[in-house]
Amino acid sequence: MKELVEYLVKSIVDSPQEVLLDAHENDGTLLMELKVADDDLGRIIGKNGNTINAIRTVVQAAATSHKKRAKLDVLS
Repeated sequence: MKELVEYLVKSIVDSPQEVLLDAHENDGTLLMELKVADDDLGRIIGKNGNTINAIRTVVQAAATSHKKRAKLDVLS
């Protein structure tokens, strides 16, 4: 799942080398914290949060297929 998020985010941003993703599991839920360059923060969030919501939807669908839960947070 972590690889999926990294692939999606690095495809969108201008500085893929600055993408940091920390993932850890807690009570059956995979919590992922995403950090990107300040200039790329707007690209990841998108207008009205559409881009990050689309990424979260894909991650949740992938997690459901593995019978898990996933949460993605963007750190500024």
